[in-house]
Order: sequence, then structure tokens, then C-alpha cells
Amino acid sequence: QVKLQLEVRVNGRYNIFRAILYRTQIVAGTMYFIKVQVAETEYVHLKVLLGLPPEDVCPALVSFQTGKTRDDPLDYF
Repeated sequence: QVKLQLEVRVNGRYNIFRAILYRTQIVAGTMYFIKVQVAETEYVHLKVLLGLPPEDVCPALVSFQTGKTRDDPLDYF
């Protein structure tokens, strides 16, 4: 659900969009840190907030980091 949000923010399109790894942090809802493969050797790290219902039931892309590799650690950012 956040693919379109990322494509709008980077002004591009991704043919591959495969989650590889994720971590969570409990806040006012759940913050997800997700490593996503977007090309053969290119990855992005996403910070996604899934708020508490009923106010915020859709995931929101909070932040992202591009230019990552499969070996880059998925750290909080």
C-alpha cells in the first residue's frame, strides 16, 4: 500500500517491490522499518506508520532511504 506513496515522492516507478526484512517499533500505533527490493541489486528502506484505528487505518510512508544494498543494515531512522 505504500508503493504508490514512494513512487510519488521519488518521482519514479518500480517494477520490483518486494519486502525482504522488517522491524517494528510501538508508538501511537506501529512504526515499521522495511527493507524493500526495488531492482536487481537496489533496495530502499521505508519507515511506515500504521496508526491506531479508527482514526488512521491506512499505512503512511513517513520517511525513506534510497540507494541501499541487500547487505546494508536495517537501522532505525
